[in-house]
Formats: sequence, structure tokens, C-alpha cells
Amino acid sequence: MTLRRSLAALLVLLLTACGGPAASTRGREGDTFEEDVRLARVHTEAFWKAQFEALGRTYEPVTDFVAYRGEGGPSCGGQPAVPNNAFYCQDGHFIAYDVDWMAAFWNEMGDGSTYLIIPHEIGHAVQAQLGTEFALNVQRELQADCYAGGALAGLVRAGVLEAEEGDDTELLLNLEAAGDPTDDWFRPDAHGTAAQRQRSFATGYNNGVGACTSQG
Repeated sequence: MTLRRSLAALLVLLLTACGGPAASTRGREGDTFEEDVRLARVHTEAFWKAQFEALGRTYEPVTDFVAYRGEGGPSCGGQPAVPNNAFYCQDGHFIAYDVDWMAAFWNEMGDGSTYLIIPHEIGHAVQAQLGTEFALNVQRELQADCYAGGALAGLVRAGVLEAEEGDDTELLLNLEAAGDPTDDWFRPDAHGTAAQRQRSFATGYNNGVGACTSQG
């Protein structure tokens, strides 16, 4: 199937805003939010499986994708899940997401949001398997953004996504919505400003996941 409206904008805006070549994409995806979640997981994990194999390593797929609502999510390391969030839990090697929150992005800002959030969380699973350490949380988050960009570029090269014009505004809003309001890197929950997150994503998309070691 083909991506209806928004993955195109993500790559157009990220690459153009960050000085990379103008590009747009069209992808094969599902007709529903639930199908997009499944395919984003399947495609991204297939990408990382191949990356690990190229390094002589074995990628361990996440054990589960847990959909929850509000405060009804699974705990992680003794900490409760919170509403309006998606997260990777190393203790259990699973990903959980507030289904209403993520579906709202899908409905209001485009289905490309799913192909941004899930590759980002899988990026955290990759960090855990590689044993990557960080001085600051924001470094972890920006590298996961970079990994997401690299994974999507790999899917483009593999033909899972196809180039197409379109829908610039939708996906710019996705990235802007994900950014921190201030550039306070020492906050324990800092993820980076919109511009920083866009730049990290574009680094991965333009240069591949190998360029993500320097993020942060």
C-alpha cells in the first residue's frame, strides 16, 4: 500500500530545513492507525536486524508493543506509565504507547507521525542492545532521533518507501510538537528543541545510522 499523506512531509521539511537535498517520500503502509503501528514496527526492526547482521551481531526484537490508555500503562523499573507518551522499557525489552495520544497524532497531523515515533523508540532498544552510555538524557534522545532518520532512509533505499512530492506542513508540525520549549540540556527529561531534533533526524537520514554516534 502507499502512504496517504504525511511521511512525505517529514523528509521534505527535515532535509530542507537542515540544509540537505530536497526530497520527499511515499511509503507502503496500512489503511488504519493500527496497521501503521504494526508496519512501522515490522519495517524498522527488519532494518535493524540487517544492520546488526552486517556487524556480526544479533538484533533481539522487542518482546511486545503494549497499547494503553491514560494511566493504565505498564510500569517500567518500578515507575508507572504516564498519559500522552510512548516509551521503551529496557526492563522487559518492550515498547508501550498511549494509543489515544498516538492515534490523535495520526488523525490530526498525519500518518507519518507513527513512522517517526516508533522508529525513535526502537532506537532506544538499539541503544540498550549496544550498551551505549550517555552523560545526559538529551544525548540519548537526539541519538534516537538520528537512528529514526537513518532507519527511514534505509527503508527508502530498500524500496519500502518511494519518492513523491507532498504535504510539507503536516510533518513539520510533528517535529515541532516533539521539541522542548527551552534549550535546557540538564533537565532529566530533556529531549532537545524542535530544531535540534530536526537536525539529528536529518543527520541520520542524510548520512545513515553510522553518523549517529556523535549526536548530542
